[in-house]
Amino acid sequence: MKNAVGRKMSLLLVLLLSFTMVLSACGGGGNTPKNEPPANTGGNNQGAANEGSSNENLSPLELALKGEYKGTKVTMFGPFVDADQVKFESSIKEFEEKTGIDIQYEGSKEFEATINIRVDGGNAPDIADFPQPGLLASIAKTGKVIDLTNILDQDKLKANYNQSWLDMGTMDGKDGKILAGIWNRSNVKSLVWYPKKQFEEAGYKIPETWDEMMALTEQIAKDGDPAWSIGIESGAATGWTATDWVEDIMLRTTTPENYDKWVNGELPFTSPEVKRAVEIMSDIWMNKDYVYGGTKSIVTTAFGDAPAPMFTDPPKAWFHRQGNFITSFFPETAKVDEDYDWFYLPSIDEEYGKPVLVAGDIYAMFNDRPEVRAVMEFFTTGESIKTWVQSGGVIAPMNDASLDWYSSESDRRMAKLVQDASTLRFDGSDLMPGKVGAGTFWKGMTDYVSGTASLDDALKQIQSGWDN
Repeated sequence: MKNAVGRKMSLLLVLLLSFTMVLSACGGGGNTPKNEPPANTGGNNQGAANEGSSNENLSPLELALKGEYKGTKVTMFGPFVDADQVKFESSIKEFEEKTGIDIQYEGSKEFEATINIRVDGGNAPDIADFPQPGLLASIAKTGKVIDLTNILDQDKLKANYNQSWLDMGTMDGKDGKILAGIWNRSNVKSLVWYPKKQFEEAGYKIPETWDEMMALTEQIAKDGDPAWSIGIESGAATGWTATDWVEDIMLRTTTPENYDKWVNGELPFTSPEVKRAVEIMSDIWMNKDYVYGGTKSIVTTAFGDAPAPMFTDPPKAWFHRQGNFITSFFPETAKVDEDYDWFYLPSIDEEYGKPVLVAGDIYAMFNDRPEVRAVMEFFTTGESIKTWVQSGGVIAPMNDASLDWYSSESDRRMAKLVQDASTLRFDGSDLMPGKVGAGTFWKGMTDYVSGTASLDDALKQIQSGWDN
């Protein structure tokens, strides 16, 4: 009997213990130890939680490529129209398809006149493309441009751009310096074009220094030809070609800081530095034996017609200093790397290294939303301009743009020149106020070259644009 009772008691205890364990298993969450995660009862939700936590370390561009901003729109306003607009829209098409972000681009030939009106009227686009950073600088001072310093990863920018690009994008904001924009497309100006095939047949060698270039200029003159073909006629814009020459020489004869002061009006045109630059230019321009048609022809020759004497057979002139856009004015039958090529306009004072004069497009941000940040980050990558680079005529300012993308050896060398430049500076007249850069500077240089003003008088005339 005692054994029977004992067995019953043992059985009862087992049943009670089993019941307690069942209750514990069913009851709940409140007893779950704090250091252990709750059981995963919803696989999809848990996956979303893990994805959310990993997204915290992703940049806006990376999030965009994961589809986070699909269905959003980003407005953009700029000067690209016609063929350039087609090339631009082709360059962003793949990004739009991958991210689902619709970049709504609007191009206008009246961009410069319109952008101020839109910004002042509270109708600014999310992103604007400024071909003239001076115009962006004037708007940045109003405080209406978003500072990109804390928007974009500065370490990535420094790795992907020559520091000079970042310096040129840093401007005065309403309350101090800001990173007002990032560069997406560039044109190179420090180039001397020449008829490659005939040049080599004549036994001429590419000059590596300014002195070598001047010696070759003299040799070509002795051989019976003027070396240089130059034209500055451009309708109401006559004279701008001369300003490019002065800017290039300024970069080769004084410090980048002095160049910046000159552009900002702190170093006057009447200073010894500026006068010396024009005098060096004059060693070529004012020598009738060095210029096709003589000095007087410079003012009456349209800038687009100036290269033509290089393409006669035999050439009537051998050198033409101009930006890479000038190839659009070359004969359609002329082939790059075969019929024509370029060399770097040589340094003058070795201490200033190998500077390069550039122009290009700087993109600024006016509205801060995640998808806008993603598009701005995209525009700092070489990928954003790849198809445009492949089509020719454009140089990417980013270091991650592969040299293999370029369709010609000429363009590849140009891209490498920009990447390796000791100093990059933007076209000075485009940075100056319009009444100077596109006013007295153009006219003063034209008057000097035409002989209607002495050098000193011309420089005083140009400076009056600042003084007034």
